[in-house]
Amino acid sequence: MITTEQNHKFLRDYKTRKKVQLGVEWIAAVSLAAGAAAVGYLAYKKFLSKDKCCKAMVNLHIQKDNPKVVHAFDMEDLGDKAVYCRCWRSKKFPLCDGSHTQHNDETGDNVGPLIIKRKEA
Repeated sequence: MITTEQNHKFLRDYKTRKKVQLGVEWIAAVSLAAGAAAVGYLAYKKFLSKDKCCKAMVNLHIQKDNPKVVHAFDMEDLGDKAVYCRCWRSKKFPLCDGSHTQHNDETGDNVGPLIIKRKEA
């Protein structure tokens, strides 16, 4: 026969085991939810986020005091041929000095100069 004291002890132990089991289940559920949220956030940042602050700046040092760098030339002043920089690394900017070659080697880019020449008749 089971005594009342044994019955109370059994119920106490049962309730304790139930609380521990429930705590373990909550920890597992919260861990799973946190992991899923972290994966979702990282996927969002990688594929959907349009951060403009993290884009690389093209012009590193040419006329940084101007809001927009613009150069204009008369066609008559060009002569037969003119070669202009498009990588913004030239020391003779706006003319090209071949700095794009080093830039391309360092970054894997494929930028080259803008070549303007007179059309041969």
